[in-house]
Amino acid sequence: MVTNSLAPLGTMIQGVTGAHGVIPTNEAIVGIAQAQFGSRVAWLMILGFVVSLLLARFTPLRYVFLTGHHMLFMATLLTVVLAGAGQSTVVVVAVGGVLLGIMLVAMPAFAHPWTKRVTGNDTVAIGHFGTAGYVVAGAAGKVVGKRSRSTEEMKLPEGLRFLRDSMVATALSMLVIYVVMAVLFLLKAGERTAFKAFATGTGATTAATDTGNYVMQSVMQGLQFGIAVAVILFGVRTILGELVPAFQGIASKVVPGALPALDAPIVFPYAQNAVLIGFLSSFTGGLVSLALLTWVFNPAFGLALVLPGLVPHFFTGGAAGVYGNATGGRRGAAVGAFLNGVLITFLPALLLKVLGAFGKQNTTFGDADFGWFGALVGNAGKAGSGVGVALILLIGLAVLGAAVLVQKRVVDTGWDPGAARDALMPREDAAAGAAGAGDAPGGATAYPKIAPPEGAPAPPPPPR
Repeated sequence: MVTNSLAPLGTMIQGVTGAHGVIPTNEAIVGIAQAQFGSRVAWLMILGFVVSLLLARFTPLRYVFLTGHHMLFMATLLTVVLAGAGQSTVVVVAVGGVLLGIMLVAMPAFAHPWTKRVTGNDTVAIGHFGTAGYVVAGAAGKVVGKRSRSTEEMKLPEGLRFLRDSMVATALSMLVIYVVMAVLFLLKAGERTAFKAFATGTGATTAATDTGNYVMQSVMQGLQFGIAVAVILFGVRTILGELVPAFQGIASKVVPGALPALDAPIVFPYAQNAVLIGFLSSFTGGLVSLALLTWVFNPAFGLALVLPGLVPHFFTGGAAGVYGNATGGRRGAAVGAFLNGVLITFLPALLLKVLGAFGKQNTTFGDADFGWFGALVGNAGKAGSGVGVALILLIGLAVLGAAVLVQKRVVDTGWDPGAARDALMPREDAAAGAAGAGDAPGGATAYPKIAPPEGAPAPPPPPR
C-alpha cells in the first residue's frame, strides 16, 4: 500500500523538478539480476543464513535475522558484485555466503545500543540493511539534541487536539503534500500528462478524467498513505505480541539467548510523530544531495545522479527519525534523518561504480548498508581472483571483529546513548523521552484499581 500510494507522487516530483537520473529501488534491481543470477542468489542466500545461525550459536552475536526480503537483497548484491569481479560460481556462492552470514549478525549488533534506547528493553533487535543510517541518526541526535523535547510531546492548540493521533497527522500531512504537488504538476505538465500520473505503478487507479477528478485522486492517495502507515503500525504491534514470545521458545533450543532481528517498521510505534518528521527530513536530505551531485560531484567525479526514491526515504528515513528522536528529541529526529537522506543518495552513487553492466540500469540498491558494503567488496574484488578473494574475506573478518567488539564493550556493558540527555532534561521529560513508555509495544500501562461496591461478595482466593 505504501509503495502504490507513493508511486504517483514520485512521478509528480520528477515532473515538477525536471530531474532525471537513477532511482534506487531494491525490488527493481533484484528483479533484473534474478534473470541472470537466480540460482546463484538462491544458494548464496541459503548458505548465508546457515552461516549466520552458526555465528549466532558460537559467537557473542546472538541475533537471528528474520527480514527475509533483505536477506534476498543482500544475497543478490553480493552475487552481482562478485560475479562482476570475474569470480567463479563456486567462489561467488562460498565467499558470498560467508559475507552474508557475517552481515546478518553484525548489523543488528552495531545498531543494538541505539535500538535498546528506542524500545526500552532487550527483547528485539533491528534486522534491516539501513543500519548505517540509523547509527548515524542516533549519534547525530546525541550531539544536537541534548535539550530537545521528544517528537511525541508536541503541544497543540485545543482546536487541533485531533492531531495528537499521529495516524491522523500523517494522513493529513501527506494529503496536503499530495494536493500541492498535484497542482504544481498540473500547472507545469498540462492536463494530458498530469492526468496520467495516477495510472502508474502496481495496483494503480485509472487516469484522471478531469481536473476535479485529478484533485480528488490526489486526496485519496494521500489518505491511502495514512491508512498504509496505520496498517504497518498495527501489524508491528501484532508481531511484537505474537512472534517474539514464539521465537523465544524456538531460540532457547536452537540458539539459546538469541534475539529476533526484525524489519525497520518494528520501531515505528515507539515514536510515531518521528516517523513522519524522519521521512520528510530524509527526503529533504536526498534533494540537497541531488543538487550537490548535479553541480559538484557529477562533473568532478562522474558520480551518477541519484534521485530520491520515496519508498526508501519513507522506511529508512522514518526509522532514522525514531532513532534520532530517542537520543536527541525533535532536533535529533530531523538532523539524523536528514543525514540518512544524504547517505542513501551518495552511497548508491558510489555503488554503481562496482556493479558492472548492472550499473547502467536506471535503478540500483537503495539502503545505506548495500552502498558501503557493496562498494568495499566490489573495489576489493578488482584486485584479481586470488588477491581479491583474500581482501574480500579480510573485509568480512573486519566487520565481524568490529561487531564482536561492539557487542562485548558496548551492548553487554549496558551503555545508554541517551543517558547524558536524560541528565540534562527535567525528570518528567527524561522519563517521557526514554523508550518503553506505557503506550509503546511491549510496555505495560498501569491503570488505577477501582474499589468493589459496598456489600459485594469477596472474590475467591487465587489457586495455589
